[in-house]
Amino acid sequence: MAAVSERDAARGRARDLHGRRPEPRAAGGEALDPLVIGARVKALREAASLSLRDLALRSGVSAPMLSQVERGETSPTLTVAARIAAGLELRLSQLLRLDEDGAVTIVRASERRGGGNARRGHVFEVLTAPEPGQRAELSRHKLAPGASTGAHDDPPIHEPGSRETALVERGAVALVCDGQRHELAQGDCVTFDADLPHRFENAGSSEAVFLAVLSAGLRRS
Repeated sequence: MAAVSERDAARGRARDLHGRRPEPRAAGGEALDPLVIGARVKALREAASLSLRDLALRSGVSAPMLSQVERGETSPTLTVAARIAAGLELRLSQLLRLDEDGAVTIVRASERRGGGNARRGHVFEVLTAPEPGQRAELSRHKLAPGASTGAHDDPPIHEPGSRETALVERGAVALVCDGQRHELAQGDCVTFDADLPHRFENAGSSEAVFLAVLSAGLRRS
């Protein structure tokens, strides 16, 4: 679990001249909107697959207080915000986005994270940054002729509730999802429940390329 830094702890203990604990503020000094803080806490909690009770146990902040914070009904003091951050294994500055230069994050082509196994004919690059609380990830996959993204008996690797959308950029692939096969040509787009057993196959004679967006917690009820 992330430790609260001395600077963050000191800010959490400080009081103003009237004895009140200060509320979180942005880098420019303006008070942060409780609705913005609440939405971020909820997104980070759900991204970590934590219930309100789980986060309460990890942070020492009561579940009713966490619920009020997430709904934007109250603005947490720095002490409470620091405890929530620690419960999410983040620094206070990460929780409040004080470390970020702005709302735009760019991943240069040279900075992409790679994966897969070239010998098995499947390689991919993650095009999005690994930001805390991010609920979606974009990746680009290359499948050699006869290759697939996994074996037929591979277990699902995505968290419950995940949804995936894939767009075939070049060539043709087949999506095998929960035992059913779906043929996809260049330009076709498919969306499916990614927490089910699934794989992409390239039965053609040329390389296939597809883009995939994985979103957490969006499965249909």
